[in-house]
Amino acid sequence: MASGFRFDSGKWERELKKMAEGAVQDIASDYQQMFDSLLRRYKGRHVSEVKPVLRREWARVGGSISDPELTDYATLISEGTRIELRVK
Repeated sequence: MASGFRFDSGKWERELKKMAEGAVQDIASDYQQMFDSLLRRYKGRHVSEVKPVLRREWARVGGSISDPELTDYATLISEGTRIELRVK
């Protein structure tokens, strides 16, 4: 007797894509909250003061960052520029 199970790969791929997009949104939200918090606390402070805090916070949300990127983001925070993440 044949089974009634049919695998719909199109539906599976759509569901997987939807789950992945949700995970990316969650991660982006965590980073956005981190950036916004650092901006409020460290706007106007020297980049050398912002960098170690940013590195620690970046690691806390689960990532690593190169020193040039760290300097760029710390400079923006120091200058009071809001870093806005956009997920496409």
